[in-house]
Amino acid sequence: MKALQFSATGDLANLHLVDVAMPVPGADEVLVQVKAAGLNPSDVKNVLGRFPYTTLPRIPGRDFAGVVVEGPQALLGQEVWGTGRDLGFFADGSHAQYLRVSATGVAHKPSHLSFAQAASLGVPYTTAWDALERSGVGKGTRLLVIGANGAVGSAALALARIRGAQVVAAVRKADQVEAFRAQGVDAIGLGKPEALGAQVHAVFEGGAEVIFDTTGFWLPPAVAGLAPFGRIAIIAAPVDGHVQLPALALYRKGGSVVGVNSLLYSCEQCAVMLEAFGRFFDEGLLPAPTGLREVALADAVECYEQVNSGSPDKIIFLP
Repeated sequence: MKALQFSATGDLANLHLVDVAMPVPGADEVLVQVKAAGLNPSDVKNVLGRFPYTTLPRIPGRDFAGVVVEGPQALLGQEVWGTGRDLGFFADGSHAQYLRVSATGVAHKPSHLSFAQAASLGVPYTTAWDALERSGVGKGTRLLVIGANGAVGSAALALARIRGAQVVAAVRKADQVEAFRAQGVDAIGLGKPEALGAQVHAVFEGGAEVIFDTTGFWLPPAVAGLAPFGRIAIIAAPVDGHVQLPALALYRKGGSVVGVNSLLYSCEQCAVMLEAFGRFFDEGLLPAPTGLREVALADAVECYEQVNSGSPDKIIFLP
């Protein structure tokens, strides 16, 4: 079968489209014919060597949607989707024509989503779901999402609204603020970090119970916007990994920081999440993704380079 593969890290030139043997599923596994596979920034970082536990040679790719062609009788012919920490790191991933994965590591694909749409959602939506779960977002929760225009931020907004939370989007550009407001979502424009606390208190009396920073740059100033016993969820950090945290202000509020890392969850654990929120797409409660860029696997290496250069496109490979 055709697959992307790298045998060394540190340079995207190590990634090639190659012919490899068809994977053979074990007794508790399925073979999925990959119909679509998403490209995430973590896939690019993997080839660049940012994850020291990756074993080589390796086929990258975490997110996928496809059809089960081998495995337990109950799953044969089923349309499935999935994601997980195993794929692309110490098990071959989804940027290939076929994928071997645990039989309990796939979820039923929402019927209202195309394969490409489903393949675009795994990492962003499981990350957002985990952030909301672990920071206690429920009915009435006052939630601020920083970077709400990104893939994870927009997923968090959509999922939080289903939970009945009071949501406010925080974005940098004035046109993004207006776009959210036109959709019926309250929004604020991010300016100077020292002004964030006052901005949050202006939209949430008493402060935000949860602030979800998807950018990695707003953790210290977010403390000023917290309500008592508030939580700040983070999924990113500055390049050097360090921030100066106003610990006095944080502990006086009884506040806490929740680190959210999708790479802590196996395919089996992610499948549980996908089943939990996947039904919302079929019920019309979650929007189907738009604006996807579908690319043949033969042109995939160039796409890795584009994402590494900062391309905002959501790229989907069609093996």
